[in-house]
Amino acid sequence: MKIQFLGAAEEVTGSKHLITTNNGHTILLDCGMYQGKGMETDAANRDLGFDPKALDCVVLSHAHIDHSGLLPYIYKLGFRGDIYCTPATRDLCSIVLADTAYIQAQDVRWYNKKMDKLHQPKIEPLYDLKQVDGVMKHFVTVSYDRPIRLFDDTMLTFTNSGHMLGSAICNLEITEQEGYVEKPSKKDKWYMENMSAFAPAPKNLVKKRIAFTGDIGRPHSHILSSPMAFPQCDYLITESTYGDRLHEGEQTTEEELLAVVENTCVRKKGKLLIPSFSVGRTQEIVYVLNNLYNDGRLPHIPVYVDSPLAVNATEIFRMYMSDLNEDVQDVLRYDDDPFGFNTLKYIKDINESKQLNHTDEPSIIIAASGMLEAGRIKHHVANHIADPSTTILIVGYCTPTSLGARIQDPSKRWISIFGMDRKINAEIIKIEAFSGHGDYQEMTDYLSKSVDPKQVKQTFIVHGEPLAQAAFKEHLHDAGFRNLSIPKKRETVEL
Repeated sequence: MKIQFLGAAEEVTGSKHLITTNNGHTILLDCGMYQGKGMETDAANRDLGFDPKALDCVVLSHAHIDHSGLLPYIYKLGFRGDIYCTPATRDLCSIVLADTAYIQAQDVRWYNKKMDKLHQPKIEPLYDLKQVDGVMKHFVTVSYDRPIRLFDDTMLTFTNSGHMLGSAICNLEITEQEGYVEKPSKKDKWYMENMSAFAPAPKNLVKKRIAFTGDIGRPHSHILSSPMAFPQCDYLITESTYGDRLHEGEQTTEEELLAVVENTCVRKKGKLLIPSFSVGRTQEIVYVLNNLYNDGRLPHIPVYVDSPLAVNATEIFRMYMSDLNEDVQDVLRYDDDPFGFNTLKYIKDINESKQLNHTDEPSIIIAASGMLEAGRIKHHVANHIADPSTTILIVGYCTPTSLGARIQDPSKRWISIFGMDRKINAEIIKIEAFSGHGDYQEMTDYLSKSVDPKQVKQTFIVHGEPLAQAAFKEHLHDAGFRNLSIPKKRETVEL
């Protein structure tokens, strides 16, 4: 068996890992889109590194675009296998993939206008809504902790990873024969007539257990259940996004958020702009604001969730209330909607979104994208970044090349947005503890409690920037894991 690392290798995006068994099956772990560099990622997304027509199936850890975003693209190129995921992941994919198709159409339209002026070749979107509709028919949903047979020799079990609604550790158990002798060509007539004489000499059947973490959540999320221990594995493929950082405490997060709201909207009488991923992060922030509102601590100001995708995603979260943690269950005893309160308004209409830029009232605006690379929040930031009464609150990880990361650079006083240089007068604040990713201590504890490190033959560290990966490698080594490696893109390893 071999595994090839085709994405999220020495970077935090484009998750794709291709397993090819000795029995000839091909299994793709995630099919993520590269993000964070605007149109520069287009070439990387088109260069898959495998033939979609030859792919047997996809095992999907969760619905975030950097893990699922190229599924319609491989369908467009001929993939017709099954896509295995949890029920919530399937429902979320139905909206995030459609939204991504819409954003692509907008980005490509803008890019092609620019190329037309330069007399340069135009491009087409990776996919459209037709391909999204097509690929959704290939989803097969599997509940947590319910083993399913992919092939005669392959079992799959999902374990709740606590990263987002529906996210899972993907546990594969593959039984295969090792030590095959190379077969002569089947075109050789003599070989065909005497095949038994040259049949491969199988050794003992070997069971190999692979655990792919996708993204690992935090032990104490505001709304999600804690990550559950997964079965012992022989080979571990783990994320490392926050492999070199520690988060602040949950209570500190709530108090920090309240302090930012009061300073921006009450003292400065300005706007608080929160770039946030529409799926997961937005719902968590709204939940915290809802609790502050219920406690009578939230200032009486308008709160807007300005994202059609977030509106739809929140409806899906409401469908899966029973999957959320005990804190949410307690709130539901006296509040039938933990994602809604009187001063909160969800906005879908684009004209209502534009109107928010023409009002001076203090308010909170939560909108995608979390890295400020696209979406309505980018327009809000462009319109308000020069205003000193504005605060831009970063609540999650931003890749180093993204706009969300660049505006955090204290040495920058000007930033280019939509091709125009704008002065940074707004206050830029970051609360990392809202992140859906565990920090290095949380991830190390989780992995160590799930498996016996001594029984793990090899650990592959993916989904992290090089410095974070190197630091996490040391933390795992200190915890007893051995044979740790950081794969490079396109690297192939025999298991």
